Amino acid sequence: MRLNDKLLRITCDGGAATGKSTGAKLIAKKYKLAFLSSGLLYRYASFLILKYKPKNKINFIKKKFFSLNYKKLSNINLHTQQISAESAIIAKMPSIRNILKKYQKNFIKKNKSCVLEGRDASTQILPGSDVKFFFICDLNIAAKRRFNELKKKSKKISFIEVKRALYKRNLADKTRSISPLQKHPDAVVVNTTKNGKHAMIDKMSKHVEKFLNKKYGNRTTT
Repeated sequence: MRLNDKLLRITCDGGAATGKSTGAKLIAKKYKLAFLSSGLLYRYASFLILKYKPKNKINFIKKKFFSLNYKKLSNINLHTQQISAESAIIAKMPSIRNILKKYQKNFIKKNKSCVLEGRDASTQILPGSDVKFFFICDLNIAAKRRFNELKKKSKKISFIEVKRALYKRNLADKTRSISPLQKHPDAVVVNTTKNGKHAMIDKMSKHVEKFLNKKYGNRTTT
């Protein structure tokens, strides 16, 4: 569904394994919007730090992100427990956050219509987005989903370990002093505990269409 010249900016936030990445990708694909995951940026930065162990993390990450091709990140396995743990650590570092925030801001400038996904997309990166979503999910269900993902990649890890890691990550994100994970007042809650992809995209689409009809009236999509 193409929007022609109409602008549309969507932000999706939520805790780990709540389905926000899936929802954000699906809505971006449906409306043919540029997509960026801030979580993937943090995972990539963590991957680089763990791999190269730089003495000066700030300068190292700044150089790496200066000419980063975001699309190439899909070719790297960034979903490991070790990377997740490191991501929670660097997410508390103001200098690292500023580097990644600058990258996201430049992405927004280049892509007027886009979908941003993360933990502070609606509250810090793009508070002026047209439609905001906040994803939630029962911890046991979220842990089961993440556990199954890791099993497919032959990761030897127990369900209890995954559940504990998710709990710690969400707690760290909610309680950090810089850009904590929190719902924007205007965000629509998307509960994925019992709902699958179809129910998720249906709910998101209804709110997107509501905004488009309110702003543009009867519109023609192709």
